[in-house]
This record gives sequence, C-alpha cells and structure tokens, in this order.
Amino acid sequence: MAKLTDVCDFQGGSQPPKEEWSFEEQDGYIRMLQIRDFTQSERVTPEYIKISGTTKICEADDILVARYGASLGKILTGLAGAYNVAIMRTIPNETVLTKKYLYYYLKSPYFQTSILNVGSRAAQAGFNKEDLSKLDINCPSFEEQDNIVHVLQKVENVIKNREIELDKLDDLIKARFVELFGDPKSNPLEWPVVNISKVVGGKVSNGFFAKRDDYCEDGNVSVLGVANIVNRMYSRLDDLPRTNADDKDIAKFEVKYGDMLFCRSSLVAEGIGKASIIPENVQGNILFECHVIRLPLDLSKCVPEFMQVLSTMDYFRNQVIAQSKTATMTTIGQDGILKTDIILPPFVKQKEFYDFVKQVDKSKVAVQKALDETQLLFDSLMQEYFG
Repeated sequence: MAKLTDVCDFQGGSQPPKEEWSFEEQDGYIRMLQIRDFTQSERVTPEYIKISGTTKICEADDILVARYGASLGKILTGLAGAYNVAIMRTIPNETVLTKKYLYYYLKSPYFQTSILNVGSRAAQAGFNKEDLSKLDINCPSFEEQDNIVHVLQKVENVIKNREIELDKLDDLIKARFVELFGDPKSNPLEWPVVNISKVVGGKVSNGFFAKRDDYCEDGNVSVLGVANIVNRMYSRLDDLPRTNADDKDIAKFEVKYGDMLFCRSSLVAEGIGKASIIPENVQGNILFECHVIRLPLDLSKCVPEFMQVLSTMDYFRNQVIAQSKTATMTTIGQDGILKTDIILPPFVKQKEFYDFVKQVDKSKVAVQKALDETQLLFDSLMQEYFG
C-alpha cells in the first residue's frame, strides 16, 4: 500500500488567454480539451489553442481527471491535445504502476467516493493535490496488475457489447419510424403539420427544486434529473437520488405515463432539448427536477413513443436548437419548446408504431437484464480489487 501522490503525479492544466484560441484547426494550433469532453454525448469541442511554452499537453493514452463541477472525478482517455485548469493529467511512476491499472483504480468506488466527498465540502465542488495525498493505492506486482486489468477488460468488453446491442435495437425502432412515417422534414406522406401545443394535455412546467444538502437515502421521493432523460427512449427510473417533499410538491411534480421530459440546459447546443418519456406502469413518488421541462401529452391525440422518436429527428432537433440561447450554458425555456412544429399522423398509425416498439422492448428487456448482471459483476470486482 502506498500514498497515491507518492506513486503518481497529478499535473493541472493551463488557461491560455482567449486571443490564443481559434475555432479552426491551423498550423501551430492543437485541440483544447475542456470539462465538457468528459460527457461522452457532448464530445464536440471545436476550439483549438496556439501551442506555447506554457501550454500543458496530453497524449491519447494519458488519463485525465475532471477537477470541478458536475463532471467531478470523471475519467477521460483517448483524446490528445492541450487541457485546461479544470483538468488534471495523471502521470504514474511506471516503476511501480501501470497506466491501465491506474485507470481502473481511478474509476473505482474508493477513488470516486473519496473525490466526491472532498468536492461536497468545498464552496465549488473540486479537489486539489493535497486532497489526493490523503488517498491510498495498493501496488501489487506488475504480473498481478496485469491479471487484474485483464479480468476487468474482459468484463468491460461484455458490457460494451451489450450496450451496442441496445443501440442497435434503438436504431431498429428509428428505422421503423421512418418506414411508417417518412422523414419528418420532407414529409413525403404529407401528414398534417401542427404546433406541438396541439398535443399538450396539461400545464407545461419546470420541475422540483431541492438543495444539494437536502438529498438523503431515506427520502420519501425519488428525483429524475437531466442525466436520467438525455438520449433515452424511456427515462431511467432506477437508483435515483432521494429527498423529502410535501404532498403539494408530489402532486405538482410527480411523473406519469404521457409525460415528455426535456433537458433545459446543456454545455453545448447539441445537448439542449433532448427528451425522454415516462414508461407505462411507473411507480409513484418520482418527481422531475428543476433542470427539466415537462410536457404532459394528450394521450387521445398522440402516442408518447411516437413523440419521443420524433424528438430525436433532425426536423425537430433543428427547431429546438434554433430556439435555444447560449451564455455560459445553452438553455431553452418552455416557450422555446412550444414554438416547435410536429407532423401528426392518424392516431391509429401511431398505435401501429407503438405496437412495434413494445415488441422490440421485450428484446431490450432481456439484453438490459444481461447488461445489469454484468455491470453488477464488474462493480463487485472493482470493489474487491480496490476497496
């Protein structure tokens, strides 16, 4: 056992002046990695930075750790370029530690929990080298490190393959949508085009707010956030954070089938307004939080599964992005969502699509169960190896 900072150096990034930035790749400039690169769905940083003597640079095989904000403790590898002060590059002592072993250690519950606990005590969630000096790491022989990495990689590969299966099933649903309804932009089947407000069956609203310190394991409600709705057919309802709410808040913010949830804010425009729907037979006492907009759909006019897939199409996405506003973050309000138009095929045609989705969902349930079991095995091994 050794102190983490005795066997690994952590190098903070640099913050070059804005006049050295460019939005076009050119001679003497390299990509500038930023916190938003740690969110896999938003790895679209277009900025480049002029190389200077103070520019901190990482290679593709380096392991980067996010120091601040919502991405606190997240790990990123596979990208080369300059990196800013919100990011730390890890430099292991390769006489005692391999990069691959360090990678899994940094993803371990021990490291991640330690970092989050440190971050929660700061005015701005974050950590520094002094915080890292308090952490321990087991440094077994290189042979044992390689064996641990080999086992974890095998299990992780199974997880990735299961995730690919789920993505292919989602692609199948989108292909069936286009087969039944055509491309909404060109609308070759000449379906009626209406404002989205025509299929709203209740009050459009932002969600429930609770302070960070109000969350607790024994709360009487679960809370759906942005991470639970973006890039999903159905909102992810398992393992949600909990807090306490009164009867008035529960009545106002509790979700049900027919609710369509939109992301209100994102680090990049491409993430704004992405949506998911609440599945049928949802349990009670699940609220949606304040960074989410709810459109309660009129179930006599539209099928939620039809609406959710429509919301992923360029026709709809481009309208949403056009209504967004960008300052520190890209945001959209209720009025922006309500300015979008949709195609509205006959209800019976939407129901045909619903029936297809339900058949595909049966396959997805089986794959998801296998994925969950494999993830449980991976988590158990990480706990065994790293504590």
